[in-house]
Amino acid sequence: MDNVLAQLDQVLIARKQADADSSYVASLHSKGLNKILEKVGEECTETILAAKDAETSGDNSDVVYETADLWFHTLVALSHLGVDSTAVLKELQRRFNLSGLDEKAARSTTK
Repeated sequence: MDNVLAQLDQVLIARKQADADSSYVASLHSKGLNKILEKVGEECTETILAAKDAETSGDNSDVVYETADLWFHTLVALSHLGVDSTAVLKELQRRFNLSGLDEKAARSTTK
């Protein structure tokens, strides 16, 4: 399972150069960043709604499915910008042993 992101990064790189008629990812890239971000927003909304439903029903299957869609489309956006999942993983790793409150406070003073 720990290779899933690395494998997905490779697929996204390959599909970025593919024919838009042969690949969903290539079609997103050909439509540009705004279209990709539109999909990220759509998937974010679907994830939020699925989480609300899961809280009521106790069934998490839809929120897991929608979260996978959200992560996927976010990775497509990163790929479009020339970034892979490693950069995000490194940022998450950097935040270990760092209080979320301290990290947030540091952001507000540096911007």
